[in-house]
Amino acid sequence: MGKIAFLFSGQGAQFAGMGKDLSENMDICEKVFEDADNSLGFPISRMCFEGPQEELNKTENTQPAILTTSIAALRALESFGIKADITAGLSLGEYSALVCSGAMEFKEAVALVKKRGRYMQEAVPEGVGTMAAIIGLDYITVKNVCEACKTSGVVEPSNVNCPGQIVIGGEVKAVETACKILKEKGARRAIKLSVSAPFHTSMLKPAAEKLELELKKIKIKEFSIPVVTNVTGEIIKSSRDIKALLKKQVMSTVLFEKCINTMLEAGADTFVEIGPGKVLSGFVKRIDRKATLLNVQDVDSLKNTVEVLKNR
Repeated sequence: MGKIAFLFSGQGAQFAGMGKDLSENMDICEKVFEDADNSLGFPISRMCFEGPQEELNKTENTQPAILTTSIAALRALESFGIKADITAGLSLGEYSALVCSGAMEFKEAVALVKKRGRYMQEAVPEGVGTMAAIIGLDYITVKNVCEACKTSGVVEPSNVNCPGQIVIGGEVKAVETACKILKEKGARRAIKLSVSAPFHTSMLKPAAEKLELELKKIKIKEFSIPVVTNVTGEIIKSSRDIKALLKKQVMSTVLFEKCINTMLEAGADTFVEIGPGKVLSGFVKRIDRKATLLNVQDVDSLKNTVEVLKNR
């Protein structure tokens, strides 16, 4: 039997109402939302359950909201005795993966990602940076075009999600120039994303430096489950490496496709996406059509996933 991999949602998956169903039906989930409210000093639970969406979309709220919903869904799944053999997350989701592995305490992680969100938001003034999804081209072509557009300003690959889907980020003019050239090179589409900053590019260095100071205050413990990091796409070798990786992660390319391939090589054949949305499942499907895909974001999806995993 193959291994079970847990995947955790990143920013962009948030919606008003997320986690409400789990919190109302399971005490263990309600407790996670209470812990988050206490740790943050304001009711993030209400924002998750009721919105408004504009508040939820602010990066410094989005990050703790998604982390909290993801960990509530994780605790629900664990309450049925289901554990991961290996775990990873997309960008912000890496923090959920670290909590899942036991390397980080949830209460510390939720306060940390609120600050991470704020630092990322503040790193680049609004209107200076942007991001775009490039559909239908390979990584090398995209990387080379970004290199060639450096004369127009900063533009870099920020996410390598799955075959044929790469996100670039940087200064507005440089990103627009790169999009134009990439379309000429055969990209099917170049879609500008509605984000507040060019995440996972060198422009986020100020955020990385502030985050490093906050990370010094956090206690990191030993893993109980291997975690694959976005920075290298490999399994983290030692818990001593986590802080340096999390600093780097903010301003370097998210190698998500490589993370999934590492998990497949480690023997994973069943991927459970935990938290809001099913975006990551879509990426996995593009990487390996044979993988079993499940998700947990509410009571119905939890019941379905438990049933499938108990009958493996």
